[in-house]
Amino acid sequence: MQLIEHRACFGGWQDVYRHASSVLGCTMNFAVYLPPQAETERLPVLYWLSGLTCTEQNFIAKAGAQRYAAEHGVIVVAPDTSPRGAGVADDPAYDLGQGAGFYLNATQQLWAAHYRMRDYVVDELPALVETNFPASDARGISGHSMGGHGALTIALGNPGRYRSVSAFSPIVAPAQVPWGEKAFTAYLGPDRAEWVRHDATELLKIATERLPLLVDQGEADEFLATQLRPELLREACAEANHPLTLRLHPGYDHSYYFVASFIGEHIAWHARAMKS
Repeated sequence: MQLIEHRACFGGWQDVYRHASSVLGCTMNFAVYLPPQAETERLPVLYWLSGLTCTEQNFIAKAGAQRYAAEHGVIVVAPDTSPRGAGVADDPAYDLGQGAGFYLNATQQLWAAHYRMRDYVVDELPALVETNFPASDARGISGHSMGGHGALTIALGNPGRYRSVSAFSPIVAPAQVPWGEKAFTAYLGPDRAEWVRHDATELLKIATERLPLLVDQGEADEFLATQLRPELLREACAEANHPLTLRLHPGYDHSYYFVASFIGEHIAWHARAMKS
């Protein structure tokens, strides 16, 4: 593991590391913010999953999360969104291939060798973090857009592993929208029965843990009606009697201006849950 960025920020350190991932079969970057409390105690960790086309840089540069992580004593870890490198399969489109891992384990031949982001986020990355940093085993998970989809499905699909989950503008029903249908067909194949464990609205039907969901969605989001469809999450939670706080915000779009506006409330939500 190699430290490639080290910057003082709100009394702590915003770092970026590079390491060889055995799960993904390539070199990966991940960002970690260590608040000042990390000098003297082990702290809970919030994992942030970014959206399509992003790397680990977008969140740490645009969301303004470090201020709130320092206030609440939370380590924040932000991985890249997909495997990377010359030997990793890719596609010319922005919504498939590198930068578009969709936080699943691909099964189709072209993608299966490297695209195992679910295992990376759930197992390999936390093991690395909890071994090398003053991190406790209290974990939360959050994300934006494709990363919001990842946060919801990973939390719902791994009961007991996370103490909190939230999302900004998530793709809540990928099996029913173009982004998800394209990615799932490529990565998982045409059999829709194989898609269920990667769709939050489907996972709610079989969830064994009632972990409360916090979801923020901008009403001026250009992808609201075609790709995100938060009403489907509301309906699925109501049918499953699953706790959901869904907040719709007039005027806000899909950008990091939206994320930055409410990230403090999300970090406070996670801090309460992870420290309780």
